[in-house]
Amino acid sequence: MLIVRDLGIEIGARQLLAPVSFSVGDGEKVGLVGRNGAGKSTLLAVLLGARADHLRISGTVQIQGSLAHLPQEPVPRGLGVEAIGLSHVLSARGLDALDAQMQQARHDLAASATEETIERFTTLEAEFRERGGYEAESEVSRLAAGLGLAEDLLLEDIDSLSGGQRRRVDLMRVLYERPDIMVLDEPTNHLDRAAKGWLFDELDRFEGTVLVISHDLPLLDKAIDRVLSLREGQLREYRGNYSKFLAQEAAQIESEEKLARAQDAQIHRLKTLADSMRGQTEKRARLAKVLDRKVERLRDDRVEVTKRERTVRFALPVPPRSGDVAMTVEHVGVAYGAHRVLRDVGFISRREDRIVIVGRNGAGKTSLLRCLAGVQLAQAGAVHFGANVVVGYFAQEHEQLDFDKSVLSHLDGATVKGDLERRKLLGAFGLKGSAVHQLPGTLSGGERAKLALAILAASNANLLLLDEPTNNLDPASVEALGTMMRSWRGTIVAVSHERGFVEALEPTHAVLLPEEFFDLWREDYMDLIERR
Repeated sequence: MLIVRDLGIEIGARQLLAPVSFSVGDGEKVGLVGRNGAGKSTLLAVLLGARADHLRISGTVQIQGSLAHLPQEPVPRGLGVEAIGLSHVLSARGLDALDAQMQQARHDLAASATEETIERFTTLEAEFRERGGYEAESEVSRLAAGLGLAEDLLLEDIDSLSGGQRRRVDLMRVLYERPDIMVLDEPTNHLDRAAKGWLFDELDRFEGTVLVISHDLPLLDKAIDRVLSLREGQLREYRGNYSKFLAQEAAQIESEEKLARAQDAQIHRLKTLADSMRGQTEKRARLAKVLDRKVERLRDDRVEVTKRERTVRFALPVPPRSGDVAMTVEHVGVAYGAHRVLRDVGFISRREDRIVIVGRNGAGKTSLLRCLAGVQLAQAGAVHFGANVVVGYFAQEHEQLDFDKSVLSHLDGATVKGDLERRKLLGAFGLKGSAVHQLPGTLSGGERAKLALAILAASNANLLLLDEPTNNLDPASVEALGTMMRSWRGTIVAVSHERGFVEALEPTHAVLLPEEFFDLWREDYMDLIERR
């Protein structure tokens, strides 16, 4: 159970959360929703006990029972004794460390079967059995199969896994832990349709408490029974799933607007009447003052109308014209040790092409894009850019950001000159006010994505390399991104599993992996977009 009393959060001069009290009871499935930058990830961090120096926090948070957290970003090297996926998963119950202790105790017992070594091994073995160690293999296999992860990948270096593979391993760890409370931050990032369906069913069967941040509307509809909506620093509660929340919120706003109009009409009528009485008889002047006081009371009691969500619009500048051939990729090959990911990838991109790289997780999509961007060296082949080509790269994990520089400082040396113009540009991507002075590490995943997009907008790039640009973006921002990219007149090579974004992009070509086949875009390739 989660109990929150008078919790308030401020960052700089901005109030992220007005003091609020609420609880999440045993077995409840609750969705925390709000636009990018509303403060959801910050609220989640505070609920989990984070007390960052840049935050002013009041109130109390009490957690009753065991808790497991799925972070938005993976922990480097994992949390296991070994830096492999299996150890990371087993560490959820401490089985990796316990197994290592058992191995040492078994070795000591074989060397000298004393009463002490026998008792130590017996004690450890009993604890291993009690924690489910002997059933671990079958349970881990079930989770891997449900999430569509090849089991042999659990024995690989965890930092060598693709974003989608690592997301599955992190989900496996949380599910394997079997906590009383699961806190999940964007759990469906990188998941295909089949894995999402399996996860929905798994959460539905889970008897504990779930608090989830997600922009995946099917998840919010199927897996939750209550919504906490964070908007403009206010947290409001709605019973039911996400669809019911939207209907309830729309009805509430319409009712508030109707009441406000009636109150405004009454205030206007009384004020007009009072004004007409001024300067007349003494009796009418006294009556005007009575009406003035009544108008003030009505103004004080006027209903506060919930603001409607604003339409999101992003814009990229008109790019400089490149040569007809924007990029030539020749025989690119990539290997990690003995594991060869790409063997012989080649294609030609012409000006204003829209190329989507399609393939399952681990097929080499991100590796290829990194080689095109020049941030990773291919073991074979070459990439050549055409005349007047300027490359802009959107990295999946935002490694192009400098986490020691403020948001505003990321536009130093950009085509946009002056702090005022830079602030206007950042504001157009939803980064406003004190947010421009924050470091990227204090931003949510969605805000970091918007900063990366703003950096592209402040450049002269006419060839964009986009790796999962919609991850962590709210639905309105995903739609705005697709609309922006569709109308932009440069060349785009993208990796995305967001069907709506790819449809908006209107691709001209596809690179299919692992087949390493370059083809004109066909509608049946759209069916591959959500397969990972």
